[in-house]
Order: sequence, then structure tokens, then C-alpha cells
Amino acid sequence: MYFLSILFPLTYLSSALASVTVYSQQPLGGTASASAAAANYTGAAAYDPTVLQAPPVPNPAPNNTFAIQVQSSSSNVQGLSIPQTGAFMGFSVEMSVATQVIGLNGSFLQVPFLNLMANIKERAGRVHVRVGGNTQDYAYIVDSIPNGIAVEKDKLLSTNPTDTPTLMWTPELIYMMANVTALTNVKWYLGVPFNDSSNWRLQIAEVGDSVLGDNLLGLQAANEPDLYVSHGHRPSTYGPFDYFGEFGTLLQAMQSDNAINNKANLIGPNIATGAWTPEMVWDTGFITQYTSSLTALAVEHYPADNCVAVYGTGGTAVDPQTEFPNYLNHTSGYSIIQPYINSTQIAVAAGKPFLMMETNTASCGGFPGISDSFGATLWALDYGLQMAYYNFSGALLHVGGQNVYYNPFTPPPTNQSTFHQWTVGSVYYSALVIAEVFGSSNNSQIVDMYANNNNIYTPAYAVYENGSPSKVALFNYITDPSGATTYTANIQIAGGQVPASVKVKYLLAASVADKTNITWAGQTFGDVLSSDGRLLGNENVQTVNCDQTNNQCSVSVPAPGFALVFLSDSAYSDSAPSTTQTFATTAVTKTMNTATIAASLLATSNGHSGANRVLGSTSKGSSGAVGMGVRVPGAVALIATAIGSLVVGRVLMR
Repeated sequence: MYFLSILFPLTYLSSALASVTVYSQQPLGGTASASAAAANYTGAAAYDPTVLQAPPVPNPAPNNTFAIQVQSSSSNVQGLSIPQTGAFMGFSVEMSVATQVIGLNGSFLQVPFLNLMANIKERAGRVHVRVGGNTQDYAYIVDSIPNGIAVEKDKLLSTNPTDTPTLMWTPELIYMMANVTALTNVKWYLGVPFNDSSNWRLQIAEVGDSVLGDNLLGLQAANEPDLYVSHGHRPSTYGPFDYFGEFGTLLQAMQSDNAINNKANLIGPNIATGAWTPEMVWDTGFITQYTSSLTALAVEHYPADNCVAVYGTGGTAVDPQTEFPNYLNHTSGYSIIQPYINSTQIAVAAGKPFLMMETNTASCGGFPGISDSFGATLWALDYGLQMAYYNFSGALLHVGGQNVYYNPFTPPPTNQSTFHQWTVGSVYYSALVIAEVFGSSNNSQIVDMYANNNNIYTPAYAVYENGSPSKVALFNYITDPSGATTYTANIQIAGGQVPASVKVKYLLAASVADKTNITWAGQTFGDVLSSDGRLLGNENVQTVNCDQTNNQCSVSVPAPGFALVFLSDSAYSDSAPSTTQTFATTAVTKTMNTATIAASLLATSNGHSGANRVLGSTSKGSSGAVGMGVRVPGAVALIATAIGSLVVGRVLMR
């Protein structure tokens, strides 16, 4: 069996910003206007200053006042979802950027990543993260990589359409994930390489099962197999029945592998709904044949395609300004999931979770000015709640490298990591808010209340827990500085009584086009290159007195904005932590995100130096190797006495 040792001391804080210096970041482009800065910008997409124009106020404008009638008992609600968890919206980290985002190896973890995961965990109880993507299918294990790094690109092999090289990985990748779990209760998805169905490489299943145990939620069997033909990974005749057969041979190989304990942990078909529909896979008998080995069913989907602009592939590039309004109404999320509603019903009938394993604003990194805007925050939040309403069991926002617009969070370029911090993207706020919408009860059910106002710009949802209404979620997609389209929702309890007062948290920005100054209950992660993953500022939770005589709580929602209304103190306490455990670093010569390990300690431990580390991205054109020195930016050293179950280090056979 594997026995894993603990080596390094953990430095962490439970208080808010102690020992961390926060640096403000001036807008990229200096004093020039946003449009001029964008026109002259040639840097990485993650920091693109492009700001679009918010669409005009629709004509006619939505009603300024309308009623939201919430039933006093869920037994009177039609179409209520299955029970959902606060971990509904997690993250999908492209395997090739795991060392940038999560940590360098089992001994060095990225502190901002820990803080970002802790934010979700304290609201939801846990976080779901996938490490995989296109780069998982060709990845292969090696005993070690110089300097102990967990993942590195094989620059001699390029097998993906984004020119991302094949990956080498070591067990350090799994130890790193296990230590994140010990600190922030992250649960993981991995993927079995699927490029060679005659010689299955099962080491990621073996090590993942051994080290992560129950914290390994599932193993993807293929990533977007319906795109294998167009990507040149299978012959032109490859179809759903071929995938059905390959899944069977994978299962046979796993059943013969004594190093894998959990052989019923597979996830399929993980299609992108490109050349295939889910029904084409179900029609092969996939669910019936493999039901005992399937832990979940899954798809992947992006609502739009920016690959023409990014990679110069055939077709016409999309104009982001023209596309922007399509993200700013309730129809968008509803339309995206319509092709999957039949499949969610099939999954529920089969007793299987149905997952959106990878998604974000648009393929090939998203759109400048859309994917990193407050509009995307509202869109991803509404889209996520639509998936929950139609009985998806989870959705993962994809995280790529420096050259994508849609990242929920982005580490600084490695050559700037000594003086810049992380960038928290607009859609991270969506995941944070969804964690509070569903909370930690694992028993939240949601219903779309769109019919109450029947306007695509002001949708609403009601959440029920243990049969009673607990929260109401209110959207306003319109940008109107005049305040004329701020609306008031009059929440009523049908068959019951409204409370004397309710608590309200607001998700706000001045415009749907804004990329900074996004706040959740008055707190923010700040501007680009300026976050350590912790919320800044004082929390501002509004209390609204209700009119019990008329059975009505009147809550206003600015344009633009989102309001989460807590109908009871227990609903509020279930979702809103009184404190959030956060993580800090020690620093000697550097000023932020820096952990140092004494050379004498490294000489007598399983630790590794940080010299000549190679960090890369899954996106075409991203920079590669940068020497990081012995002091590793953004890393934290861990200790068993602080947490109790960390599994850092090399494998010791016992």
C-alpha cells in the first residue's frame, strides 16, 4: 500500500487580512481611455482591457414592480428540482495548467488557490474540481520530472488542436490534490487517457484511487469523443457505437487491475454535443450496459465559438459587441440546456447524476469584453441556476492559461509573480454566489419563477429546503445609470406568512460591461493582478422590514444587479459563514504570495528546489518556461499537525 509522509510546516490564518500586503493595480493602459488601451493592447487575453458598450435599456422596459408568489410548502410547487448542493458550481482545471493554478507539487500549493477554494467550502461545505480537459487524453506518467514538478509538457509531441503538447505527469500531481483536499475539502474528478484503447494507461486511476480515496468523485472515460474525428484522433467512421465498445474495453482493463479498488467510478460520455447528441449515445444501450460501473453521466458545452478569432479556423469571427446582448437575458441559459433536458430526465430515472463537466462563456477562451465582464457574472449565475432547475447535479467552469478571457481565476505570468498577484475573474463571483444560493444543507431545491414577471431581463428563482421556502434569487440584466429600471419585487408567501424581516445580499457593478469593481455584499476581489484570493472590504448585508399585514416583503434590485433574499435566519446562517479560514504565506525577500523553505531542510527532506520549473498553458501561444528560483511564488508549505491528514511527499512502500 502507499504510505505518504508529511514534511513541511503550514503557515495559515483564520483572521481576515493579517500579514498580507494588498497592492492596487492601475488599469492596463495607464491614463488612456479603455477603448484606446484595448486598441493598443498586445498582451495576454487574461488581462485584456477591452470594455464593451452595455446594451441600451430595452423598449418597452420591464415592470418596475411585480409580485413573486412563493408557496409555503414545496408540496404545492410544480417542477421543483432534485435536491442540490452548494458545491453545484465548481471548476475544471485544464491539466496542462495544474502547476500554475493548484501548485508545483505535493509540497508547494498556490495560496490564492487555497483561499479561493476555502471561500466556496465555507459556504457549501466542499468544492468540486476537475483536473483534465483535452490534455488528459494523451497524458502519460513518468517516475519523476526534474525539480520535482508535478506536470510538464513534452515539447516534442503536440496532439491537440490548440497545439498543446502532450503532458508528462508524476504522482506528485495526486499528492498535491490530496493536500488541497486536507485544507479546503476539495473533491476531485480525473480522466483516464483515451488515445490508445488497445493499451490503456490506468496509472491515473491507480494513484488517484489509492491517494484520494473517496475524495475522487469520478474518472472521465474520454473527453469530448464526438470531436475525436475532427481533431484527427480517430478515423472518420468513428461514432457512438465505437465509443460504446471502447468504454467496454476500458472497463475490462480496470476490472483486471488489482491496483484499482473502485471500479464503479467512471463518467461518460462527456460529449461536446458536436457531431453527436446524447441520445445517440443512450441509443447504444450505454446506460443499461454499464450502469453498475457509471458513477455519473456527463456532457460538456460552450454556448458560442471564438475559435475563428483565436486560431484562424474556417468561418467568420464573432464580433463581441454584437454578441454581448445574447448573454444578457434569461433566454440564454434556458436555450443552452434545452438539448439536455431529455437526458437529465433519463439520468434521474436511472439514478445517475448528470453533470456539465466543462463549460464557460465560449470555446477557445471566450470573448474579450464579454467573458470577463459583470454581464458574464450574471449570465453564469443564471445559467447555473437553470441547470440546477432542470436537474443537472453539477457544473464546472473551465480554467485555462494566460491566453483565455473566461478564467474564474488566473495566476500572474511567472515572470511577474514576484510583484503581481492573481486575477479573480467575473465568473468566480457566480460560483461563490451559487454556493450561498444552495448552502451547505445538501437539500436545496430550486424552481424558476420566470412566469411571475414574464420578462427575460428580470428573472427570479425560489429555493426550498426541507419543504419550506428558504431563499429568493432576483436578477436585473439591464444597465441604467438613471435608476429608472431598478425594480421592486414584492415577495409573498402563498398559504403562509412572510417573516418580520429578511436579509438581502447584493451582487453589483455599475454596468454589465464593467470588468472591475464587482462586489458581493459589499466585498470584492479587486482589480487585475491584485488578489490573494480573499474578499476585501466589510460585508454589507441589508435588512428589509416586511409588511406582515399585507403578507409582503419588498426588495429592490438595481440595474444591473442580483439580490439573494434569505427568508429565515437559519437559511442565512446555512449559507453565510461567520468566518472563513484563509491562508497566508511567509516572506523573506519577496513581498507577496511567497513561501520559503530553508536549504538545510530541503537537504534532508523529500522537498524539491524551484529552479528551472516549466509552467505552461493549454492555450495556443502561451508562454512556457520561466525559472522560478528556490523561493516559490504563491506556494505554501504544509504541516500535519495543523490539519492532520496531509499526504505530501514521495511514495514510501510499506
